Amino acid sequence: MKAFLILEDGTVFSGNHIGSDREIISEIVFNTSMTGYLEVLTDPSYAGQAVCMTYPLIGNYGICEEDMQSDRAWPDGFIVHEISEFYSNFRSHSSIQSFLLKYDIPGIQGIDTRALTRILREKGTMNGCITTNEDFDKDALIQKMREYAVGDQVSRVTVKEKTVLKGAESLEENGVLYGKVRAATSITDKPLLPEKVPSAIKELNGKGLKIALLDVGMKRNIGHSLTSRGCEVTVFPADTKAVDILDSDPDGIMISNGPGDPKECTEIINEIKKLYESDIPVFAICLGHQLMALATGADTLKMKYGHRGSNHPVRDLSTGKVYITSQNHGYMVNESSVDESIAVPAFRNVNDGTNEGLLYKGKKIFTVQFHPEACGGPLDSGFLFDRFIEMIRG
Repeated sequence: MKAFLILEDGTVFSGNHIGSDREIISEIVFNTSMTGYLEVLTDPSYAGQAVCMTYPLIGNYGICEEDMQSDRAWPDGFIVHEISEFYSNFRSHSSIQSFLLKYDIPGIQGIDTRALTRILREKGTMNGCITTNEDFDKDALIQKMREYAVGDQVSRVTVKEKTVLKGAESLEENGVLYGKVRAATSITDKPLLPEKVPSAIKELNGKGLKIALLDVGMKRNIGHSLTSRGCEVTVFPADTKAVDILDSDPDGIMISNGPGDPKECTEIINEIKKLYESDIPVFAICLGHQLMALATGADTLKMKYGHRGSNHPVRDLSTGKVYITSQNHGYMVNESSVDESIAVPAFRNVNDGTNEGLLYKGKKIFTVQFHPEACGGPLDSGFLFDRFIEMIRG
């Protein structure tokens, strides 16, 4: 069946439909990752957006359900150059086509994704429509696109009630939690330990610590990154009052990634300000990083086309070291708006110089724009979870 991608600027791409055949209007963004398409599809940060994968062939290793970063898929649509008709992976359960159908996600393949990406880079992120209607009214669709806004997605993606994730009690359990890695020769379903688990995880240095995780759209591996270090993690819904989090007597507080414009989260920002004013250590990622900045008087800006992919270089300003990171965001903290008496830049993007992290003065608080929990992506910056635990332990 034919499918069409119409952009807000009037550009039309013609291809073939994949997944659901329903029509959608959404914000069109691109991701430069070569692998990790399942993690992209199940990342709540993509709620309200349609994702274009720049790598030309998607789906060749199928769907490995253990790698899902939430219980469902979140993007409005999926755009690829070519979907693999066949998949091969001893861990896979199904094809990407059946996965898109299962979660009613429409998509398009057979278009020039390089041309689409160049348009988004040159003109900036814009809205678009995916349709199988060959008689579409372009002018009417463009008017609808101009009226579309991503809106509040945090309330849609957050957990609905408080949930407790237990920490690892043994090295074997630690291996199960740490990505459920299996040996390539295994024909059983029993998760096996990876050949090399980072020493900080082996030591289970977080054992006995209670972490409160404010879920504003968290990826599952944020919880795993803490429980695999021995922490007991309590996940709180996004609308939880600060007093309820503080009353749970946590040793540390984590604020997750999530979708949408951070400035729309006004009530959450007010509660985060109260968390900032407490003496409890805080570590925040992505949207959490932006919300903490807003709560302390800084400003955020929408980026031209954002950072989405698993190959973004970030420099640690305290050491000069550069780490390759996984990222997914369309907004950033305006570094010039940060009060130097409150926070100082801790990380910076090597490509464009944008802020990638803040260290708060006089507080046990640090935040990063990138994803140290990866999945998919590199594990270069996973040590930040160990830094968080060390900060808690003093």
